[in-house]
Amino acid sequence: MPLVLNEEQAMLQESARDFLNSQAPVSHLRTLRDERSETGFSRELWREMSDMAWPAMGIPESHGGLGFGFTGLGLVLQECGRTLTPSPLMASALMSAATLARFGSEEQKSELLPAVAAGEQIVTLAVDEQAQHRPEHVSTRMGRSGSGIVLNGSKRFVLDGMAADVFLVSARSGGKRDDPQGISLLLVNRSLPGVSVTRFQALDTQVLAEVEFNDVQLTETALVGQEHEGHALVEFALDTARIGQSAELLGVAMEAFERSLEYLKERKQFGQPIGSFQALQHRAAIVFGEIEMCKSLVLNALQMLDGHAEMSAMERAEIASRTKSKMAETALLATAEAIQWHGGIGMTDDFDIGLFYKRARLLDSLLGDRHFQLDRYARMRGY
Repeated sequence: MPLVLNEEQAMLQESARDFLNSQAPVSHLRTLRDERSETGFSRELWREMSDMAWPAMGIPESHGGLGFGFTGLGLVLQECGRTLTPSPLMASALMSAATLARFGSEEQKSELLPAVAAGEQIVTLAVDEQAQHRPEHVSTRMGRSGSGIVLNGSKRFVLDGMAADVFLVSARSGGKRDDPQGISLLLVNRSLPGVSVTRFQALDTQVLAEVEFNDVQLTETALVGQEHEGHALVEFALDTARIGQSAELLGVAMEAFERSLEYLKERKQFGQPIGSFQALQHRAAIVFGEIEMCKSLVLNALQMLDGHAEMSAMERAEIASRTKSKMAETALLATAEAIQWHGGIGMTDDFDIGLFYKRARLLDSLLGDRHFQLDRYARMRGY
């Protein structure tokens, strides 16, 4: 598959860049931070994104979407990384929508996907329960009460949880706590009695949530897929999101590098631009080479998701882990080097460059950091 964008994809990326540069520059992120936004993103901006049909791109046309594919949505996420624009695109329009479109019942898809595509409802995955990312570690319990389901437990670090209308919750329906078998996936409406959501401030302006479920009463229609077989659905959702995170990390790395290159040309020391110093040129060349390699890696991952719907779970997992591991490593390198090239002022809030480093750190840690992904990939390859 050629690693190039077609005309429609190139136009989409250009329009997304123009929109975000004008409507959501980095100053927009600073405003959200200073105002301590409850959800971590702007509802008004989200409506504008929805009017541009961004949440609908990855959703099939049969359920109110555009069917534009993962590559198109990944390009938009890449541009969001360039401006550090927070939005529910990752959690709702990519991770949750893709999972429901693939595994949801017709009733679930008909009820939720058109609303997600229109930006009217936000759905997110609630899976982590401890400080380290271990999706198979599930203590939240799914019990039975008559003909219904009772849910008890709690989840941490839930993406866009403060704004979510519906949660996709992993729950233990059988087996031991660390056993991937015996996990089920449930749709839980935030408005149900027993659901409580607490705001959690992340490293940068991103807002996460802790969600508790106390004797939440559900019907059988809440079950996504088959009972006890939810771990495979969770892994699908996570791997799809990890590739989306990689696209956003690419945007973060590219913007931090390009801003820093301009600074190397402008900042003078000993009467000449610091970019003329050979040591800095070597360091810039290393970062440039890593980013160029990652451009192909991320685009290939997005295209593989679009072109190979029936790929095995192992293939998808390998693609997701190797892509995020390398992309997170490169983004952290690019943003750390950017701070070094800026010198002491790179650490101050007067310059935006530190915000890119914080976003890279956060994206790396969520849903399994680069060490988790590298170990996972190595195990799958038999190392």
